[in-house]
This record gives sequence, C-alpha cells and structure tokens, in this order.
Amino acid sequence: MTTRAHLSPVWLRIFDLEVSHGEGVYLYGADGRRYLDFTSGIGVTNTGHCHPKVVAAIQEQAARLLHGQINIVIHRPALELVEELLTVVPAPLDTFFFANSGAEAVEAAVKLARYVTGRPNLIVFQGSFHGRTHMAMALTTSKTIYRAGYQPLPAGVFVAPYPYPYRYGWDEETTLRFCLRELDLLLKSQTAPEETAAILVEPILGEGGYVVPPLGFLAALRERCDHYGILLIADEVQTGFGRTGRFFAVEHEGIVPDILIMAKGIASGLPLSGIAARAELMARWKPGAHGGTFGANAVSCAAATATIRVMKEERLPENAAARGAELLEGLRRLAARFPAIGEVRGRGLMVGVEFTRDGQPDTGMAKAVQAACFRRGLLLLTCGTYDNVIRWIPPLVVTSEQIQEGLRIFEEALGEAMEAAT
Repeated sequence: MTTRAHLSPVWLRIFDLEVSHGEGVYLYGADGRRYLDFTSGIGVTNTGHCHPKVVAAIQEQAARLLHGQINIVIHRPALELVEELLTVVPAPLDTFFFANSGAEAVEAAVKLARYVTGRPNLIVFQGSFHGRTHMAMALTTSKTIYRAGYQPLPAGVFVAPYPYPYRYGWDEETTLRFCLRELDLLLKSQTAPEETAAILVEPILGEGGYVVPPLGFLAALRERCDHYGILLIADEVQTGFGRTGRFFAVEHEGIVPDILIMAKGIASGLPLSGIAARAELMARWKPGAHGGTFGANAVSCAAATATIRVMKEERLPENAAARGAELLEGLRRLAARFPAIGEVRGRGLMVGVEFTRDGQPDTGMAKAVQAACFRRGLLLLTCGTYDNVIRWIPPLVVTSEQIQEGLRIFEEALGEAMEAAT
C-alpha cells in the first residue's frame, strides 16, 4: 500500500499531481514539471505561492511566538493585523473576530446575527456555498453533494433565487426584478421580517457558478435590511482581498454590510478567517458567547499582515482588474469561435466559462477541457451546480504574458475536446 492510500478518500482528487514547491503563479510537480496554477488553491494564494515578504514574516514570527491563545494573552501580530484591516475594510466596520476557516467565520457571523437580534431565521440564495460544517451546510445550496447524507440539517434557513440571468434566459433587468419580487414574497410568506436575523449573500456567486449579479442587487438587499431591521451579511470568503479588482466585492456597489466574512486570500495560504462588524454590534455579543482555541494564531496573523501590505504595495487589486479585463476579452473571443461556450462572465480575476449544449449544462465538455488543460500544464477548476463552469482564479500577481499563456493552452484544449466530441 502506498502512502497516498492512507489519505482519506473523502478528499476528492481533482488532479493526480504531487507537488514539490510553488513560486508565484507556478506549482512544480515532484517530477520537476511546471504547472501554471490558475486555481490559487481555490482562491487562497492571491499573492502567489510563497511570496518572499509573506514567507519572511512567517519565518520571523515563528521564531518569536507560535501560539498565544487570544483569551489568555494579546499578541502584537493580532494588533498589527487589525491595524492593516482598518485600512482596507469598508468603514464603519471596525471590530474583528478571528477564526481559522471560511466555514468557521460563517458560523461566527450567523451566531452573532442571531445573538444580537434575538431572531432565529436566515435567508440565503440559490446556488450559495457557505461551508461544510453542520450549520454552514444548511446555508449551502449549490450542490447536493455538500448536504447529502447529513440531513436533517439545522432549521431556520430560507432560500431566495439569486439573479443568474444566463440560467433564466432573461436580461439583467428582468432577472433582477424577478429575484427581488421573490425575496419580497419570501418575507411575506415564509419568514416574517421580525423573525429574520440576517440575509447572507455572496456578492458574486462562487461554487454556484461564478455568477455576477446585476448592479443594484446588493443595494436592494441593503435597502430591505435597513427597512426591516435585518442584518446584511456579505460572505467575501472567495471574493475578498483583491480578487474582483477591489479589496472587497461589495465596493463595486458602494454598500456596506453589517457583517463582513473574510477567509481564503487573507493570509496567503495560512489558516485564518475573520468577521468584521461595527463596534456597537460586537459589543452586544456577550463575552464567552463564542470563541475558539486557534483563532488569531500569531503566525497566521503575521502572514495576513504581510499579505495586506504586499497587496497595497504591489497594487494587486488594480492588477486583478487589468488582467481580468484581458482575460475576459480573450475568453469572449474564444466563445465567439467555440459554440460549446454558453457564456463568459466575471469581475477582476474571478471569471467563469459556462459550457452548454442545446441550452442545457454540458458537464462532460467542461471536464474534458479541464483535463486537456491539465495535460498541457494549466490547472483550472470547475464549479456550478452541474460542474459545467470552468473558473479562472489565478494569483493576483499574474502577468499579462501569463494570462496569454493560459488563454493559448485553453484554446488548444477547447479544440481537442470539441474534436473528440464530434
């Protein structure tokens, strides 16, 4: 039996690839082959693999203090991280709770919302992904695989439609009107506003298909939350830290949520997550009502501080916007030539290519193109309820030349997969 056989098979193996190291946008296989990593470890390595300044911060902190439990001591790395976050998190969000993973941060946000409002119910959206812990699974509707076998899940969760124009076959305005009408109906028919603690939303749908909602959607949610006294929670686990061309995706509509969820790109690969809220809201969360042993780990906090500084110094959100525009342009040119591509959509370096056939999801083509890219040294992931969307999430340090290299490989893979399908 090989050593690999001792790893639990519950970890889905996307690629048969053992790596030795990573640098920038590249991963290196144990055999020495170089791969263009446009997965970023599912949107984590926004500063690239092993950015020198992040590595140096980790090394320096590891020699000083590995663990200082936040209930027992306050360490400088946590305070420095707060100082940096205050420069990028939308005001007036100014108070932070730290955990280790996106799911933990989602759980914290939901607990805070229920605790301070005294209300039990939550509204999420079709296609959502909020994590794999028990409560987070109840909030997740993107695929049955995330929920099957674990029912019954926690109650008090209600699902509204997410404005996904391509799926509905409507223009953006029609889609937006429909989804907001259905949300209003939900508040009249299933969960009364006075029993609704929060609306939890991804500013761009992640696992559900990399769907960018029409402009005005987030603002409409903000208006309804203000009207009814419901808290608005923005899950920026995948969209945050420069991914969409802004530090946070809510900035594209100029709205501020009551609770902002952060993870993935916050620490360049070290386990860290957090939520941000106004001090007045956090002050109503009784000490001891939530916690955790490893939240605000000293080494992870040092990595996160270095990550934010690198993003500002190297203008990585701006690079994401510029390189994302090039990527969208290139993919749309390919979509005009390859009828298997139903739609190209995205914002910044969070881009999805949806494959359809006769108007229906084409999972087989998406998987075939992904496999053909892998054989050529390009790593891409799929997403969407039917796994028919290839998502592009390269590190934010990616260059124009590397984007073009990825597009060239993708074009070759498309040709191979379409030829094999005929």
